[in-house]
Amino acid sequence: MIPAGKRAAVVRALDDEGVDYVVTDETSGREYTAVATFPLPTAAVEPVLDRLREAGIDESTYTVIVAAETVISRRFEALEEEYEEEAERGGDRISREELQAKADGLASGLGTYVLMTVISAVIATAGLLLDSPATVVGSMVIAPLIGPAMSAAIGTVVDDEALFRRGVRMQVLGVAVAVLAATLFAFALRSLALVPPGLDPLELAEVSERLAPNVLVLVVAVGAGIAGIVSLMTGVSATLVGVMIAVALIPPAAAVGIGIAFRIPQLVIGAGVIVAVNVLSINLSALVVLWYEGYRPQRWFREDEARAAFLKRVAVLAVAIALLSVFLGGVTYESYVASTTETEIRAAATDELTAIDSEFELLELTVERTGTVPPLETDRVVITVGVPPGSTVEGTAPALDDRIETVVDREVAVEVRTVTVERA
Repeated sequence: MIPAGKRAAVVRALDDEGVDYVVTDETSGREYTAVATFPLPTAAVEPVLDRLREAGIDESTYTVIVAAETVISRRFEALEEEYEEEAERGGDRISREELQAKADGLASGLGTYVLMTVISAVIATAGLLLDSPATVVGSMVIAPLIGPAMSAAIGTVVDDEALFRRGVRMQVLGVAVAVLAATLFAFALRSLALVPPGLDPLELAEVSERLAPNVLVLVVAVGAGIAGIVSLMTGVSATLVGVMIAVALIPPAAAVGIGIAFRIPQLVIGAGVIVAVNVLSINLSALVVLWYEGYRPQRWFREDEARAAFLKRVAVLAVAIALLSVFLGGVTYESYVASTTETEIRAAATDELTAIDSEFELLELTVERTGTVPPLETDRVVITVGVPPGSTVEGTAPALDDRIETVVDREVAVEVRTVTVERA
């Protein structure tokens, strides 16, 4: 919509940009005198809009951007060639106005958002307790988490404080609702005996995965954040990418709820760290990608404010992730040390059994480690040995104990269990 007195400037701007256009008179009121319609390649939208702002077209006028299926025009082809290099570099990046509109479009109503989050968390909790990966994956499809996660980053780079605050608020609400729904559902299942009596969630593979997070969870979260924001910038299906973001948030949030309901503090802490790291990493990666791609506020004099907000929020996110990564690094290091120690003990026990009797066979080995700060210390080793009928096993335990203590370089309680193995 062209305001009174701006028609000549708008036409001149479109001519300078080499854009095909149609200008029609507007008779519905005196505020606007004409309507201009023109096709643009995706990469040209933001530069042309910037040029029109200089001509006097700002947010107080009506500007509508719609997707065109096909444009047949030689001048349009020339315009595409002109912006081809920029399109290749920017990957058909949409304008900041379109990006904000997409972020707004992803934000469902509060009631719908809470309801879908509750349903997703309940299904995820059921999937974890059933030890069913397919059910857990299904819960992620309906989780409405991509909108809030992307809105906070977009609001920062375009200096839209309301959009940023809404994104942060909805993320906090979503995680809190997911944990609460999972807790109540798991508690109800336990109270009504709808799960086997004496069920230990930590024995379920889907739950135990969230017990001891390592640094690889950062890869998942950073990848989800980058994929989410790129999907908005380039028009890739945000629904599919939203599943990836839900992968990083819904199952660990459900695991926190299970930990609370079953009173397993280590599960609450482990899964809680995953949730916190993933939320922070998704926001940080999305924020950095947007700034790197050149998204800035519409008014140049607000760019300094946006830059200051960007740097402050990046610093806060980075520091928080670094602090939580200490925990992740400790768990990762402990996993490495535990695996290496078990491998060394297994090799030493096998060699010692072979030296005692070539027919002795190591059937099972369990290493118990204790401590509070990684790496933990090897405290007890339980070894199950298969022996042929009539074999003498006296002296086996002391011999294994000496060999294992040499490997771990400390005193260790060694328990040897023998099983008679008869082969026909």
